[in-house]
Amino acid sequence: MMNSLVQAILLGGYYALVACGLAFMFQVMRIINLAHGSLAILSAYLVWEITDALALSPFVSVLMILPIMAIIGLLLQRVILERATKGGELLPVLTTFGLAIVIDNLLFQQFGANTRSLSPYLGDLSWESYEIFGLWIGKLPVIVLITAIVVIGGLDLILRFTPLGRQIRATAFDPDTAGLVGIDARKIAGISAAIAMMTVAISGTALGLRGTFDAYAGGPQLLFAFEATIIGGASSLWGVFLGGIILAIAQSIGALIHPQGFLLGGHFMFLIFLFARIYFNRDVFTLKHWFAKRNKGEITA
Repeated sequence: MMNSLVQAILLGGYYALVACGLAFMFQVMRIINLAHGSLAILSAYLVWEITDALALSPFVSVLMILPIMAIIGLLLQRVILERATKGGELLPVLTTFGLAIVIDNLLFQQFGANTRSLSPYLGDLSWESYEIFGLWIGKLPVIVLITAIVVIGGLDLILRFTPLGRQIRATAFDPDTAGLVGIDARKIAGISAAIAMMTVAISGTALGLRGTFDAYAGGPQLLFAFEATIIGGASSLWGVFLGGIILAIAQSIGALIHPQGFLLGGHFMFLIFLFARIYFNRDVFTLKHWFAKRNKGEITA
């Protein structure tokens, strides 16, 4: 049982790493990017191509694609998302859904249906483990967990203590008012999209290091990211980190109950948090309106 808990926490670190970019983009631009998982797979393929062609370590290759993904994020914001947001709340969702389909099919056309993995380029690191109190803990999952903590912690520090972070938070809260005090909301949105895509590159690399991927692997990654975000709450990056761990623990408990219960356990936990958030938000919304009406004299009870 203890071993299952430890492995779940390590898996939760990966889920948090995948989800942080999705949550960050939603926080800043209020956009649910349904192409998030497909972009992560695109990143994994880019790392695989560079690693295979230049005989480099995947850890070096991911540093090379970070600026590439940042440029993709900036172009995504300027060319697609910026225009889509002018058409209402639903259009960006439909646009990113269509983008995901395009990316998946282009990857399939280029690389076929064969699966790829970055683990063969790691040597012994792909299977080496630490032995701690009788538990065997893989070195690679530990690296992924530490990376998730560093990435989320770095984003949190940027948002809290840097001028750029204050501009991002101001733009997220009210872009029109931010513009009145000299903040270029369009520029900040582009920078935010670039940052989100760099986290996507890291999460795609983590997927390739932990296991295998193919052209259509983006859907499950998006699902895990979305569930971790809902469980932890999109308003807090550390909440997303906790949500990833809770999701992984639920999956592990489901697997202990039934051999096919791994995914079902996670989905069940997601539904619990989803309905809880809908119920409590509805209650808060109702109370706010009740007090407002009472103060206006519309309600006497």
